[in-house]
Amino acid sequence: MRVAIRDAVNQQSRKPFYWGGLKGYEQLEAIAQTLRSVPTEEPETVYLRRLGMQVERAVEQNRTLAQDVREAHIWLARIAECLRYPPSSYSTSDRPGAQLTSGQVKRELEALLATFHPDLKRNHAQAALHGAWHRLEGTCGPDLLHCYDIPGLPPDNLRLESLFGQLRCHQRRISGRKSTRELRDFGQYQVLFFAESEDDLLQQLRHVSLAEYQACRIRLAQAEAPRQWLHRLHRDPLGTMRRLANQHAARRAALASGAGPSSLRGDS
Repeated sequence: MRVAIRDAVNQQSRKPFYWGGLKGYEQLEAIAQTLRSVPTEEPETVYLRRLGMQVERAVEQNRTLAQDVREAHIWLARIAECLRYPPSSYSTSDRPGAQLTSGQVKRELEALLATFHPDLKRNHAQAALHGAWHRLEGTCGPDLLHCYDIPGLPPDNLRLESLFGQLRCHQRRISGRKSTRELRDFGQYQVLFFAESEDDLLQQLRHVSLAEYQACRIRLAQAEAPRQWLHRLHRDPLGTMRRLANQHAARRAALASGAGPSSLRGDS
């Protein structure tokens, strides 16, 4: 529970759509909801009740700000929907036989902007989005939509940059060099230079015994367990925290029935 709270208040953001502050607040809400269900009459839950009071106070203090950020995030998703972004979530055209144009996207954005009227004095997150939207449209608006008039032109270069990043990372791993300038030509095939044929390459790979490989996989799984738990917490904070609370209740029940520490070792 402490790890979940610490992770909630230190979540990082991945713009434009993953806002760490909003995700962390929703995670705190799930933690607070779970801690409310902890029994109050048992002495073993004193610490959890005190922890729940602290989480409840943090949730209440930031409720108004979180609502403002949540509304701004909803409007950002509406803007992305008008832009058909990310491209993987939308087809190349809205209707069969009809090509999406920059004029159509511009009209939809203008209609959406006409309905966006946040309280600029009280809702700071929505005011920041509103101001950035107007500023960007006024400075370089016509130059942002030309990709819709050119078939096959993506609205960003993220996929290409991701491919370059994977190739550079692979070249560093197989060469041990920090710079990839010398290896950028056919660097992804460097591993084949150590084998004269495919059979020779397979023979080199088989030098590692199966038992040693499986032992390394087990150690890797143990090292990845905390990260995987945080991943489950981020995807389903309420369900993950409920499972923790159920484990705690099972431990209390086992202790009350006189079970020894050895029977609880598997849950730890």
